Amino acid sequence: MQPASLPTVPRLRSVTTMIDDPGPLRDLLPEAGACAWFHRDDGMIGLGEAARCEVTSLAEANAWWKAVATALDDGSAQDPLPSGVGSLAFGTFVFDDTNTTRTSVLVVPSIVVGSREGRHWMTRVGPADAPLPEPVLPVPTTTPQGPGAVSWSDGAMSGPDWEEVVAGAVERIAQGRLEKVVLARNVIATTQAPIDPRWLLGRLSPRYPRCWTFWVDDMVGATPEMLVRVDQGLVTSRVLAGTIWRGALGPKRRSPGETGGRGVEDTFSSTAIAEVLSQSEKNLGEHQLAVESVARALAPHSTSMNVPETPYVLELPNVMHLATDVNAVVRPGTTALALAAALHPSAAVCGTPTDVARATIAEIEGMDRGRYSGPVGWIDSHGNGEWAIGLRCGRLQPDGRSIEIFAGCGIVADSVPATELAESNAKLVPMRDALEG
Repeated sequence: MQPASLPTVPRLRSVTTMIDDPGPLRDLLPEAGACAWFHRDDGMIGLGEAARCEVTSLAEANAWWKAVATALDDGSAQDPLPSGVGSLAFGTFVFDDTNTTRTSVLVVPSIVVGSREGRHWMTRVGPADAPLPEPVLPVPTTTPQGPGAVSWSDGAMSGPDWEEVVAGAVERIAQGRLEKVVLARNVIATTQAPIDPRWLLGRLSPRYPRCWTFWVDDMVGATPEMLVRVDQGLVTSRVLAGTIWRGALGPKRRSPGETGGRGVEDTFSSTAIAEVLSQSEKNLGEHQLAVESVARALAPHSTSMNVPETPYVLELPNVMHLATDVNAVVRPGTTALALAAALHPSAAVCGTPTDVARATIAEIEGMDRGRYSGPVGWIDSHGNGEWAIGLRCGRLQPDGRSIEIFAGCGIVADSVPATELAESNAKLVPMRDALEG
């Protein structure tokens, strides 16, 4: 449903030109006033702001952007442009717009520089009645520097207190009040020197190439979960639910015969860990709930859909996830933001049933998630886009020397609080290492 009134819709014009290889896009970023989106060797950066819209919901954002795109004067020679090439908006959205003090935001950059599959482009955007920015690549005036010494403190609650909350959630599930709830926790990092988002991107992107590394407004991270991608009518949603971390099986003791002396501790192989995950009834059940929630949400917007019967194991440096890629063909005129609104929140970040799980999170989690676990990504003027779930991320604080980082776990009937705490610590590793490493 379209909101009754929209934020002011600017009249913009844009021009896109293909350019020579600009080199690593991270090297073009300033230390503030930018957006970034990287996946493997592809990516886009946004510089400056041609327009900005604070919104309260995904539906409002979709209506505003459709109005902006309709009024847009696109002076590019190639029409239509490939997905993601041309004028676009970056966005980051709250998890629950009824239980937060934060707003969601869409940012239309003045300049977008992008690289995909060997093609490189620059898009310039500005008011319809004003000159566009000059078509020159930016030259940053500073080099990213590390934040120095890092000190850590509890966020909303300590680890033991969070374990008690998990235990309470397991009891609610045992009583039949819900099937699954995703509970998150936060920790605060305080640094000696200011935190440069470019430093975090430079450490996250090469370490987690299978993830989508992002910097939008005050959110920075590397998420493994794609809520929805729309590319010329084809839709993909990657479901991640069911997790095991590399130390979950504990140390493996080799026999004296294997070492020629007394037994020594070793670690289990990735294959052995993946096998345990793929055979875990607890994780498979949690994953199935998440897949079903995505399929139900996509069905009304799709003309056909493919849902694999069994998940695969997505291996990351810190954890492994059960993963399923749901594919569909979208109905004409349906935008990536409209699908994000239909899909969010999925069971992977909220729970089942959705309304009960969301209310439970608001009641017992004890913190304002803000934009953590909400959609983050981009949309172009044709409705194509990529909206991931804001995971493995942090919120940069206004003081410039602290960041709030988050991790969450799916709680089901046989969840063990201590195990869930250990899993949450493993999910904090990417951001902790980016800050400290």
